[in-house]
Amino acid sequence: MTPRHQRPLGRRKLLVALGGAVVAAPVAAAVAPHALAEVGSDSGPAAPAGTAGALPLTIVNSTGSFGNADVHVYIVGNQDGRQVRVTPDGTLAPVALSDNGADGYTDYAISLSGSGGTRLSLPHLSGRIYVSLGEKLKFKVVTDGAGNPALQYPAGWVESDPNHGVLHDCAEFTYNSAGMFCNTTMVDMFSVPLAIRLTGAEDQTTGTVRTGGRAAAFDALRKVDEFAPLVVDDTRIIAPGHGLDAGLFPEDYLAPYIDEVWSAYTGRDLRITTRAGTFTGRVRGDRLTFDGPAQVSFARPSTRDVLFCDGALAAPNDGTTGPVAAVLGAGFNRSTLLSPAVQPTTDAVAFYRTALTNHYSKAVHAATEDGRAYGFAFDDVADFASYVQDPAPTGFRLTLTAF
Repeated sequence: MTPRHQRPLGRRKLLVALGGAVVAAPVAAAVAPHALAEVGSDSGPAAPAGTAGALPLTIVNSTGSFGNADVHVYIVGNQDGRQVRVTPDGTLAPVALSDNGADGYTDYAISLSGSGGTRLSLPHLSGRIYVSLGEKLKFKVVTDGAGNPALQYPAGWVESDPNHGVLHDCAEFTYNSAGMFCNTTMVDMFSVPLAIRLTGAEDQTTGTVRTGGRAAAFDALRKVDEFAPLVVDDTRIIAPGHGLDAGLFPEDYLAPYIDEVWSAYTGRDLRITTRAGTFTGRVRGDRLTFDGPAQVSFARPSTRDVLFCDGALAAPNDGTTGPVAAVLGAGFNRSTLLSPAVQPTTDAVAFYRTALTNHYSKAVHAATEDGRAYGFAFDDVADFASYVQDPAPTGFRLTLTAF
């Protein structure tokens, strides 16, 4: 199987496709892409007919702690440059300033059926499926820099966000004529255990959190001094990049490992293989410079660059610098760059073995049944992300699993 980071469409490309769907505001700094489904024997109302290209979507509440009446679903995103939402009957509606109510927020919530699975219909768009438990989420329509209506997304990792106290999470997707591309994401935070099943040319499931996995992840991070402040009661774990920005995580946490990598490859070669070919690099003048199919180089990254897979590790969609940056980002987060000197490392047994590592990503991977999760943006390198795709989808199921 071709490694995910070498495939033409992955989470990072989906994020770019959805880039217009998120407004970063002082209170909400969110994003958007991927998601879920299935057609089967779940009870509940039938999906509406007459929506061209619509994909049957089933939402299943298996939390065991919340009834269907306490679960609220939101499907929001971007289609053809417009920011849109999906209504309960499966149609697309553009977001509008007039959608804001007297409290200043929209009510885009879709209620679940009284019992069993809830059948919906998913039209073509790139977006997110949010779920909240107990309380509804506060989305707000604002005007963007071009004067168009735009949606502020929840940012549960921001203490001042109006949704900070709400138990919520999301899955991401792009669904279009090429197929369905979807994932569960923990890139920003981990709160509600979600699993996705995508049926079509194949029958694929990913993201399922094992029994006790959520509690185990919370407990594991409480035991690591630098990561303990990222655990917000029993509500969520904030990803360390966001924790760094909030002053909850040390900004130089990974500096010793980054320095060790830079020192090691001053005197020996680092080889990275991508679909474009093999790149051979060494540190020259404090830049890690690779020769091969193209010459690409990287400045010494900061801890923040590594955690966000951005800055010095930004990955342009150019087929050369981007794939090499992805492998480097994965190697830094997984602490695998020093041995072997041939990357990417594809054996998960070698991941997170050092004391100085991304313990957040380690914990969320350990929480899932298949070992796959999106703990950081380049987690699709070597196919360890909770991501599935299908060119001929017939159904999508999103399951809220037990706490």
